[in-house]
Amino acid sequence: DDTSRSETNVSCYKSYRAICHSPSPECPPMGMETLKIDDFQLHASTIKRYGLGAHRGRLNIQAGLYEDDLYDGGWCAGREDPLQWLEVDARRLTKFTGVVSQGRSSLWSSDWVTSYKVMVSNDSHTWVTLRNGSHDLIFTGNREKEIPVRNVFPTPMVGRYLRINPRSWYGGGTICMRAEILGCPMPDPNNYYHRRNEVTTTDNLDFRHHSYKDMRQLMKVVNDMCPNITRIYNIGKSHNGLKLYAIEISDNPGEHEVGEPEFRYLAGSHGNEALGRELLLLLMQFMCLEYRSGNPRIRHLVDQTRIHLLPSVNPDGYEKAFQAGSELCGWSLGRWSQDGMDIHHNFPDLNSILWEAEVKKWIPRKMHNHHVAIPGWYQAKNATVAVETRALVAWMEKLPFVLGGNLQGGELVVTFPYDRTRTQGAVRETSPTPDDHVFRWLAFSYASTHRLMADASRRVCHTEDFAKEDGTINGASWHTAAGSMNDFSYLHTNCLELSMYVGCDKFPHESELPEEWENNRESLLVFMEQVHRGLKGVVKDLRGQGIANAVISVEGIGHDIRTATDGDYWRLLNPGEYQVTARADGYSLTRKMCEVGYEMGATRCDFTLGRTNLSRIKEIMEKFNKQPIRLPVRPLRARRGRQRRWW
Repeated sequence: DDTSRSETNVSCYKSYRAICHSPSPECPPMGMETLKIDDFQLHASTIKRYGLGAHRGRLNIQAGLYEDDLYDGGWCAGREDPLQWLEVDARRLTKFTGVVSQGRSSLWSSDWVTSYKVMVSNDSHTWVTLRNGSHDLIFTGNREKEIPVRNVFPTPMVGRYLRINPRSWYGGGTICMRAEILGCPMPDPNNYYHRRNEVTTTDNLDFRHHSYKDMRQLMKVVNDMCPNITRIYNIGKSHNGLKLYAIEISDNPGEHEVGEPEFRYLAGSHGNEALGRELLLLLMQFMCLEYRSGNPRIRHLVDQTRIHLLPSVNPDGYEKAFQAGSELCGWSLGRWSQDGMDIHHNFPDLNSILWEAEVKKWIPRKMHNHHVAIPGWYQAKNATVAVETRALVAWMEKLPFVLGGNLQGGELVVTFPYDRTRTQGAVRETSPTPDDHVFRWLAFSYASTHRLMADASRRVCHTEDFAKEDGTINGASWHTAAGSMNDFSYLHTNCLELSMYVGCDKFPHESELPEEWENNRESLLVFMEQVHRGLKGVVKDLRGQGIANAVISVEGIGHDIRTATDGDYWRLLNPGEYQVTARADGYSLTRKMCEVGYEMGATRCDFTLGRTNLSRIKEIMEKFNKQPIRLPVRPLRARRGRQRRWW
């Protein structure tokens, strides 16, 4: 029966989790990259300048394009001698087990440490150097500046402080490095450090990194646990033939219900940004378990929304990063597709097409301000388009998505279109869409409910202080990019798409996943709920049949949308009163005032369109297979000639 099957599924799920949660033989990272280690816990013998201070010596920290005195890409010593050191204060007794090191992040210089010693202390005055018998241990450092190198200590060392003492460095550069420390906190009787710095979760989920095979298995487990509200499908294959799996969560999986909006989250377009992938796997588990337990919020969301989660857009790239490991994949390993494409920026540049049409005043006479057509060259077989991108385009065109978010990593910010600057050659420039106010609200709904994103007191991830802007930014004002997923979604479909950069660390250690889940869980839910804000309705003809591809226009907003196959539509809008027009080929347009309230839930605004006289005449004549009567018209000159001869 259903009860016994349900209990069996739960038992299998717990057994599966128990197998997956075997203890790791190494201590996890202490948090140099994730910022758990505060700036005041980092010290150095000397520094070259403030922007190259000890606080910048964090694994994978990035320098700005134009390096400056505040945000450079690592710690650099002020002198070149073997007496320099970078120190970490763990603030409690810790079992140190290893060091991961990198060179300096820079486009203009080459600096890295090729060997170093490690020293440990309890009081920062008396230091013990790690030794190999009677000799000090010399660890092999880096051979270039980006690829991380991990050194695990032969014997763990217990202390509060750890120093890295560079012994040699690249001859063409100077003493510069970025680092992560591996360590396990020792038992703390007062539990002060735990209370102050750690976040725990009560959700019983599978907190670990999943290989492609593990991801498929987990999605199957969720589907088996909640077969009535989930459906697994794939949208295509990767370059290496891995299927791009998605899971649908809805009260009627596999069906589009009239009046029910469709929402999507996707992650992993950059394969090395693993946090977004794991958050979506956690989200599908959470929603299944909470729906089963009767959580009214989750039940309402699932019953009123068709939700699609695509956790791994670039599984080929992810497998590369996964095999290297969270600390050793660096900043870019696995970022691109197998054939070298940046999937997120591999879409057609529809911005230029639209903006050129605006300059030529073709809108709306020759071209619409929405559903901009994909150019022919992009659809050619030999175009430089990743197979994953083609699969995404087909997915976006097939389903009437209303709202979407793509999860990325390496920062804490939500970006919204446009992602390309209007001014040619401008690297940064605010480039708002006609729906700028709506996009800003959507971005704020995620950022403001994230535990850290909008916190003005938090440390910047790399070089940008996004918290001063409430954790949101227009994409083009950060850095311009042509052919982004967000711009394509807005200009080619009805879907408003945003990018959520969900953590400073692209590929956090699995021990960090419970806290990252707590950081993002409420934001993930709140953003989904925004799909029910604005207007919704059905456009019908006089017989009550839905009209597909009817155009919905809102006065004052130069971007229209279209109805889905059944004539239903959703128009995301902020609270206010709007004059809305519905029109379709062969029908008379209809206009009405519709009001959007502040409470959650879209306002119903339906339209009934009558056929135009011309379209009715054409329809009748086609029905009875009759041709229009065309009277022959003689040339005017001939008529005049006959008149003269008649006189």
